[in-house]
Amino acid sequence: MQLIECPWCGPREETEFHYGGQAHVAYPQDPASISDEEWAHYIFFRANPKGLFAERWSHSAGCRRWFNAVRDTATYRFHGVYRLDEPKPTIS
Repeated sequence: MQLIECPWCGPREETEFHYGGQAHVAYPQDPASISDEEWAHYIFFRANPKGLFAERWSHSAGCRRWFNAVRDTATYRFHGVYRLDEPKPTIS
């Protein structure tokens, strides 16, 4: 069992969390003016790198808050977590 560090609650078992997709995906500036193809790209197309990746997570069985995490997709190891109102840390 892996522990995930919630920015508010501290380390908890991974079963308390839910993955929320790629972090830092900007909502379209003028959603009424974009094409169906652009909407599809916004909703369905995400990066899928091997290595460090910024993701959104929810502490669904705890404080129910959303936060961001940098995780290595090859090893599943978390390299850091940060609140949504904090800038993405530089992690190497």
